[in-house]
Amino acid sequence: MKRKYLLLLVVLFAYNFFKAQTDSLYQTIIKLDSVFFHAYNTCDIATQEKFYSDSIEFYHDKGGLSSSKKELIEGTKKFICGKVTRELVKGSIEVSPIPRYGAVELGSHIFHNNKEKNSTPHSSKFVIIWRNKNGKWSITRVISLH
Repeated sequence: MKRKYLLLLVVLFAYNFFKAQTDSLYQTIIKLDSVFFHAYNTCDIATQEKFYSDSIEFYHDKGGLSSSKKELIEGTKKFICGKVTRELVKGSIEVSPIPRYGAVELGSHIFHNNKEKNSTPHSSKFVIIWRNKNGKWSITRVISLH
């Protein structure tokens, strides 16, 4: 009987430990998403650039693959700044750990066309792969689906 209780205590401890780790990771990714997209919405290019890995791969269902950090930043300056803002769909983010690497973030967001006020925004899905290297988080892969 003591063995059953001991096993139950070990299982409960492990569950609570991993749940706390997952909750902490979720909060970290939510914060990173918020900071990055605040920079996106306010054209803070320097902050955006700090988030992108030098080996970024950005897969866009309309524009294809971009694997140049410089081209991605230039495209943001040319096509996004002052023209588009992103709004996160509340409650849509899911976060899963990637052991010994970082995390994957799944979610939905809405882009507003600030130049065409009568345009109807629609929800789209995204995937962001976050790398945690020595406590520094960076975006290494993005999949954007409209």
